[in-house]
Amino acid sequence: MRVTELAQKLGYEIVNTSFADNDITTGYTSDLLSDVMANAEEGCVLITIQAHKNTIAVATMVGASAILICNSRQIPQDMIDAANQESLPLLRTNQNQYEASYRVYGVLGA
Repeated sequence: MRVTELAQKLGYEIVNTSFADNDITTGYTSDLLSDVMANAEEGCVLITIQAHKNTIAVATMVGASAILICNSRQIPQDMIDAANQESLPLLRTNQNQYEASYRVYGVLGA
């Protein structure tokens, strides 16, 4: 499923303006960036509340297809700029991580 399809189906806001409409194959939920580096799979949507520039670097390093920021967190401009520079889709939802993970799993399947 493409990022724009996921965002449309689940009502997620696409925050940045310059991104690749990557294919999402799975999800990974974590707020500990070292955990993401060790365990996230390429092609995942990273579901987190870590709204800062380092999250972009880690997501890029593991080959994540998108980042979903939960709890309507404010996303700083430097994070948006970094996401645009990496062409990495940056999504936002008012859902908490549990709800977002459940809904993403529901549309992506096992």
